[in-house]
Amino acid sequence: MIIIDKKLQELEREGKPIRVGLIGAGFAGRGFALQIAKDRPGMRLVAIANRTIKNAKLAYRDAGIETFAEVNTGAELEQNIKQGNYAVTSDFSLLCESPLIDVIVEATGEVEFGAEVAMKIIKNKKHLVLINAELDGTVGPILKHYADEAGVVYTQMDGDQPGVIMNLYRYVEFLGFKPVMAGNIKSLLDHRRTPETQKEFAEKNFQRPKMITSFADGTKISFEMATVANATGFKVGKRGMYGPPAKHVTEAVSLFPKEELLNGGLVDYIIGAEPSFGVFILGYSNDPLKQRYMKIYKMGDGPLYVFYIPYHLSSLETPLTVARAVLFRDAALAPRGGLVAEVITMAKRDLKTGEMLDGIGGYASYGSIDNYETAKRENLLPMGLSEGCILKRDIKMDSAITYDDVETPKTRISDKLRIEQESIFHP
Repeated sequence: MIIIDKKLQELEREGKPIRVGLIGAGFAGRGFALQIAKDRPGMRLVAIANRTIKNAKLAYRDAGIETFAEVNTGAELEQNIKQGNYAVTSDFSLLCESPLIDVIVEATGEVEFGAEVAMKIIKNKKHLVLINAELDGTVGPILKHYADEAGVVYTQMDGDQPGVIMNLYRYVEFLGFKPVMAGNIKSLLDHRRTPETQKEFAEKNFQRPKMITSFADGTKISFEMATVANATGFKVGKRGMYGPPAKHVTEAVSLFPKEELLNGGLVDYIIGAEPSFGVFILGYSNDPLKQRYMKIYKMGDGPLYVFYIPYHLSSLETPLTVARAVLFRDAALAPRGGLVAEVITMAKRDLKTGEMLDGIGGYASYGSIDNYETAKRENLLPMGLSEGCILKRDIKMDSAITYDDVETPKTRISDKLRIEQESIFHP
């Protein structure tokens, strides 16, 4: 952090701040704008794009910036940036194509539209910071492949659980322990939650009901931990993960099968534990001297130890990811190859032939993490590709939905990317 601060201060003194674009001005995007739009040395949020332009304007206003231009062409955008002004637009491609923007934060929260945005960013050779675990969990490997070819950084953000977990993972490795579990902490999981049951909570917390539903019904944590699995190589012990109850995160050392931890590692979660907004890593060492030190430091008897962070600050930490990408070409979290884990589509209730699936956080289905090899063998439908699919047969509640069960929409970029991803990483 100290080095990053110094580098950013140097850029500020030189009058060469990192020029940042934001695409998506929902809850997460506005949180990022709040952190960077005003008084952030070495960075400048030069433009915000959102399909509903009033939300782009709101993001700037929430951050204390009242003066900005509404632009409709690339020339108008570049003129504003050169003059040191801010801009809003409903056309995300203007940001992607502008030579005066260095890095773009993608915060659409959607898979199909997010894939279109991400490909446009990469095609124009800009660093891509995702506030979108759902996109990364569906087509992350192929997006990372294209980013590598373009010579740009592809990364999820610091602050959300996957990024915080990966930073802690690297820290535990640095201390000389072997990470054997990447863990999340959940306070609630109920597969029957819907946008109707979550509507009041969503309104109180300034978020969309579908997004809040995905938090409650288990879809979000499945995507988060799938992206961690894809970044670490860890698998799941069973479909949906074990998710044992606990009172405190330190109990995690005794809650999971040790043989699975020591033979490849696991991603999983505990439920009901404090600190309720945190994440953890289980680290392993059988070194007697190291175990003696850890006992003195009140970390337990070993050989498994819990390392945890009691909070995550989501989009508030995203400026750190922007700096890491631009200054050091460093990613907070990215897949290291193909998929290790997949988020599959499960029926939230009994479904009938002819029904259209309404996607992440909807009424029809929820996402559940499984090992990719199982999902591929059983031809299971990825949750990230489920929206708009029409059922060809009845499906019982809590049954996994397969590709054979649905008719998929035509000409989606996300489907095209999945085909390419399969051909490169999983032939």
